[in-house]
Amino acid sequence: MSFLERLRALGWFLLAAAWFLFSDLVAYRAASGLSFGDYLEPLYRIFLLFLLVLGYSLMSLLTQRGVPPRKSIGLDARPGWKREWALGAAVGWSAVVVCILPTAIIGGLVITVFTNVHQYWVLVLDLIALLAGTLAVEVGFRGYAFQRLVDAMGPFMATFFMAVIFAVWRTHATPTTTAAVLFSFLFGWVLSLGALRTRALWVSWGLHFAWAAAMSMLFGLTIAGGMNYSPVFVTNPVGPSWITGGLQGPEASIFGLLVGVALLIAIVRVTSDLKYRYGFPEIVPAGIPVDLDASARRQHEAAMAHPAPAEPQLVQILPVNQPTGIPSPPASEPTNSPENAAQSTASDLPVAAETNSHTPPASHEEPSAPIPDEEPPGPEAS
Repeated sequence: MSFLERLRALGWFLLAAAWFLFSDLVAYRAASGLSFGDYLEPLYRIFLLFLLVLGYSLMSLLTQRGVPPRKSIGLDARPGWKREWALGAAVGWSAVVVCILPTAIIGGLVITVFTNVHQYWVLVLDLIALLAGTLAVEVGFRGYAFQRLVDAMGPFMATFFMAVIFAVWRTHATPTTTAAVLFSFLFGWVLSLGALRTRALWVSWGLHFAWAAAMSMLFGLTIAGGMNYSPVFVTNPVGPSWITGGLQGPEASIFGLLVGVALLIAIVRVTSDLKYRYGFPEIVPAGIPVDLDASARRQHEAAMAHPAPAEPQLVQILPVNQPTGIPSPPASEPTNSPENAAQSTASDLPVAAETNSHTPPASHEEPSAPIPDEEPPGPEAS
């Protein structure tokens, strides 16, 4: 890409980032005006997702002509997208188990369970909030804006820069630790790498949702700087902070950092087939359009058709070559004249070669008739 095209892509990235901040503010105020309490969080996440999809779709129509907006955002419902989401969810769930297991073995987990009916209803609302919220975050950080940043800075720098922004955004709300910020950076790198290798958000969304849902709802631990989405299970880890992560949860532990590094390796391994299928830039047709089907059809018809018989051509019979030194009869004289017949008869006779070039030519005078012998005189009369 030229410098002007990169600069233009960077400008659209900045506009997309500004739209994310504006949508976040508008969605929260709209949800606060409509409801409080248990319904605030799911409404806020749903409004945010709606505004992001709407704004980025309009930007895609203006900048990515010929590309469907859902593909430019990263929500292309291609064949196998559910399997991609399940693949990301499996990786996220496995990472949570590996991250919590050392805390459970070395320290301990004190679990409190709430069994009233209202808590289960809040659990359903929090599940909706997590589904919409994680998808909205993926659309905002790994969708249209991330693609424009890749065009402006290249894949590596765009992934690094977006991971930094994601870590700052994820941990800025509450006091946090260095380990939690580093984990958020690694986690953002993993999610950006999944979107970059698959050219869609299904793997990243599945991984993000499974991590947040398993960590908070299933195990009752805090995520993302102290947030808790577990109305049924509440867990208090026991042990030193380098194992449990303290108030920041297992993400701020030393095992959380090791899991973040392991996720980088895992996302590369599990998306190898998807990268081979979708990870390369799309080939844009150019030049002269060629209809291969029509060309193959014409070639087949030409091969199977019976060739037309060749037209008869005239055959020219040339005269027999004459012996060397004897001129051929002139073409103007008729062939059936007596002179020509005599001349052709004479030409068939062998011609003796002259032994001496200085011998005078033979006379053409006709030979005289032979003189008959005289009768002998008879006996004289006595």
